[in-house]
Amino acid sequence: MQRLFFYILLLCVFTNSAVFGAIYKGHRVYVHKCSTCHTDKEAFVKSKTIQQWEKLMLNHGEPLKKLHLKSKKAKKSWGYFNTPEYTKKSKHLREFLMEYAKDSGKIPAFN
Repeated sequence: MQRLFFYILLLCVFTNSAVFGAIYKGHRVYVHKCSTCHTDKEAFVKSKTIQQWEKLMLNHGEPLKKLHLKSKKAKKSWGYFNTPEYTKKSKHLREFLMEYAKDSGKIPAFN
């Protein structure tokens, strides 16, 4: 009985870590991929509320992807948004953007 409980607990821990993103990984994605166009980093992250970022990051960031692909200003990023890398790392970016949103009260550190 104890073994069964232990295995169920392990399964829950590993499943949750695979579903949710990591804030530090999202920070890395933002710095390497997004900050080239969004130069005022802190102001950009704080431009939206948690709820607004959540809507933009639904379905692996599909609304954010569409927003960028419609904009001529974002032409440099089109290649990135059309890769599986964006879809894979969108959960991390989502966590980062929501963690430091306008209404979160937190300030991201960009060194």
